[in-house]
Amino acid sequence: MARLIILFLITLSFLKADIYEENCVTCHKQLPVSIDKFFYRYLLKYSSEKAVKFALFEYLKEPSKETTVMPEAFILRFDIKKPTTLDDKQLKQALDIYWDKYKVFGKLK
Repeated sequence: MARLIILFLITLSFLKADIYEENCVTCHKQLPVSIDKFFYRYLLKYSSEKAVKFALFEYLKEPSKETTVMPEAFILRFDIKKPTTLDDKQLKQALDIYWDKYKVFGKLK
């Protein structure tokens, strides 16, 4: 019986969405611009992994028109997002997942 419970808990942990899926993708699904487009805008402006993650972290903690990479038309239509409710550790974890999912480095041939 104990083995069955442990197996069930392990299975449940794999089925649970990660912090990125739960907190980022769910909201971005409501927008007409896919979440990867945001990534590529940040990559184009900031270039490196460290700079992209830092800029995203700072923006998500305190979003503003001055720090967004989105065009004015997008902001007029959808406004600036609200600050994240994730703590610093959770946000960094979500950004790591986001980076690994969309990075182009090492994927181009």
